[in-house]
Amino acid sequence: MSEANKNAIRRLIDEVWNRGNLAAADDLFDDNYLHHDAATPEGGRGAMGEKNRATLYRNAFADFRISIEDLMAEGETVTARWSCRGTHKGELNGIAPTGKQIAVTGMSIARFSGGKMVEGWVNWDALGLLQQLGVVEEVGKSRAAGR
Repeated sequence: MSEANKNAIRRLIDEVWNRGNLAAADDLFDDNYLHHDAATPEGGRGAMGEKNRATLYRNAFADFRISIEDLMAEGETVTARWSCRGTHKGELNGIAPTGKQIAVTGMSIARFSGGKMVEGWVNWDALGLLQQLGVVEEVGKSRAAGR
């Protein structure tokens, strides 16, 4: 089952996030899927929540692209280490487009049951994203400016 679950993560990244085929999420997520990510606004449960999250970032970053760096599975759990890139050309949670390019890394853990994702945890460099967009000043730069 581990290889099938890894393939589901590959499909999620390739079809839903990179190509924008949101309908593919319906095949991948349980209706009661629960998402844990303190850095992203609540998008809802199940496939619709994932569609909302993918739409948010795909609309904000016109050339948004996620790459899987590592993919590991143990039983019904899959862990992915990933990176993403894009150019900020659309609004993102109240942040007006900056035209800046971003590069962010993160990790996701998905728990499967019955061949579908039922729960997921995401930890990514949200602070780094905000710094790259110029919304939050980098700590080292603010200290140097204050000297």
